[in-house]
Amino acid sequence: MDNAVVLAEGVFGTTYGKTANGLVRYSTRFRIKAVIDSRFEGKDAGMILSGKTSGIPVVSGVEQGLLLGADTLVIGVATDGGFIPETYRQFISDALKRGMNVVSGLHEFIGDDQEFSELALSSGSRITDVRRLFRDLKIPFTGKIEEVRAKKIAILGTDSAIGKRTTSVFLTREMNMAGHKSVMVGTGQTSWMQGFKYTVVVDSMINDFVPGALEEITYQAWVNEKPEYIFIEGQGSVLHPAYPGSFEIIGACRPDGIILQHAPARKYFDGFGKYRIPDLGKYVRILEELSDRRVIAIALNTENMTRHEVIKERNALERRFGIPVFDPLGKLLNVTREISVMNL
Repeated sequence: MDNAVVLAEGVFGTTYGKTANGLVRYSTRFRIKAVIDSRFEGKDAGMILSGKTSGIPVVSGVEQGLLLGADTLVIGVATDGGFIPETYRQFISDALKRGMNVVSGLHEFIGDDQEFSELALSSGSRITDVRRLFRDLKIPFTGKIEEVRAKKIAILGTDSAIGKRTTSVFLTREMNMAGHKSVMVGTGQTSWMQGFKYTVVVDSMINDFVPGALEEITYQAWVNEKPEYIFIEGQGSVLHPAYPGSFEIIGACRPDGIILQHAPARKYFDGFGKYRIPDLGKYVRILEELSDRRVIAIALNTENMTRHEVIKERNALERRFGIPVFDPLGKLLNVTREISVMNL
């Protein structure tokens, strides 16, 4: 693994810092040595995210990351439109001048920027634009997804940046620990950065080939691993005005069940304050109609909620929908046991 410092200046711990947040929680591709966010300099990254120490310090610049042994700068921000924040240019330049490799999952490619490409050429640094790796992937859908015998569960959401990937990671790990062999299929750039073997970055591809890529990666996970469960990371939201998602995953992966990620305290779509998030029941009806399968559980994003509010909301949702409701980070119930006894 490369030793990496993750650039999340001004956004660590927020929805815009979701790539950095995910890498602090889990990565087998990078050994995270530090996070850059001058607001929290000197603090532990894990304490900021979840109140638990991670041993990953937060620093204010590239040089501190170098001193901690980092040889790679990972861009840990997910911006609207995927553009390079202007304030990040100096951090990227500093890293390239010092011979560090740079990895980015943004839509705007670091390697296409003349200043950055010239610095990399001069210093011998390597630039990896993750979305470029999948941009020209052209796999047609064939229907061989019907040969997959694992129980496929899609983690879909009521909004973007709401925790679908984190829940997918949690469920895959917990099911394996419970003795049910499970594999995660990643669908975004952060999953690739975290090192998940079966990943395609769907929003970097030509739309016609997204279903085929999803089918192929799910099929390969089945053929190579023979898992009991495959958890499929969702993207965007079926009702999101800017990032509509779920259609391709439902159509191509043919899930046997859906887990719906929901943030009860979030009233408006993230980053789009004029658009109110519809009622949870509407999502359940739409997803079940689209997939002809059940929403089997609800995963809670508990941002801006007290523990008392979380428990109250969980109980209310369980009464309303008659399905398990759980907090992937707080583990309010043994949802893995509930899933394993479901007739999917």
